Amino acid sequence: MQRKVRIKDIAQMAGVSAGTVDRILHNRGNVSESARIAVEKVLKKVNYKPNIHISGLSLKRKYKVVITTPHVMEGEYWESIHSGIRHALEEFENIRVQCLIYTYNQYDIYSCREVHDQIAQTDADAVIIGATFKEVTVRLTKQLDEREIPYVFVDSPLEDTSPLAFFTSDHYICGYLVAKLITSIIPSGSDIGMLQAVRIGAQSANTSILRKQGFNDYLSEKGITNSVRRIPFTAMEPEKFDQQLEEFFQTQQNIGGIVVLNSRGGLIADYFDRNGIDDIRLVCLDLTAPNIRGLKNGYIDFLIGQEPEHQGFLAMKTLIEYLIYRKPVKVENYTQLDILTKETIGYYNQFNFMS
Repeated sequence: MQRKVRIKDIAQMAGVSAGTVDRILHNRGNVSESARIAVEKVLKKVNYKPNIHISGLSLKRKYKVVITTPHVMEGEYWESIHSGIRHALEEFENIRVQCLIYTYNQYDIYSCREVHDQIAQTDADAVIIGATFKEVTVRLTKQLDEREIPYVFVDSPLEDTSPLAFFTSDHYICGYLVAKLITSIIPSGSDIGMLQAVRIGAQSANTSILRKQGFNDYLSEKGITNSVRRIPFTAMEPEKFDQQLEEFFQTQQNIGGIVVLNSRGGLIADYFDRNGIDDIRLVCLDLTAPNIRGLKNGYIDFLIGQEPEHQGFLAMKTLIEYLIYRKPVKVENYTQLDILTKETIGYYNQFNFMS
């Protein structure tokens, strides 16, 4: 899809301000002849086509959109979701959108519940939800339904909810694919380690449940008998991770490969790097900075991308178009799964939907 030329792009190319471009596009006057000529030259060059719907709208209305996801860290999975949301806002820069961001600790159900209780009291026009804990999130969606506030999911849809739309990869297929990949590169008689986060509230993330189901179904369907050994990971106490891994490998001597069904595979790869471990295969999810480093360094064999930025972009774009035009919305929206290796990562453009 060709990237839309924005007003600020035109302004930069013409050497004028975005306000000047806006006045020329809408014939508001108070523009020098030299500026008009420069802008019109750029408009012709890029074959600019104004959005006739937006130009006829009253732009005085401000839309309030609440965004709730796990905490955002640079280079991590949820940062990519938020980056996509920001890209969508740039595409609709003439529309006044106020974003209220509420993040929570994805390893603490009580943190999630507290944040969702706050959201239920806001006067939002729409909500973007990055769900982790099913029960808590369903409770929030029921409150939004009662107030007729539309909401969309990113990363994971939930049963017993009525979203305007959802944008996600197929997590069941993702787990199924991880099982297929890891069993193709380890000895048939070896065991498989599975990193599993320990969460406060003892409730697994919705995505983890679906991925584990897909993983186990593949093993069962193919009659694969490799034993799966759980590797506990206390996310709230990362300083204990090395000790937990050391204890795991001391008691489990037959590990041929490890799978990580969340975005934290870089932790394993870094541990392998520090300890000179190169004979255990590793399959992970998400193109986070630590995971990409582990892939390039040869400690991760396969890395599966889920296009999180695309999910965030489509979620915000869909909401804005719905709020403005009441445009019909496709409810189910799945992004592709990309399998990356050390040899292919250098050629991969994970943001190619914007180009």
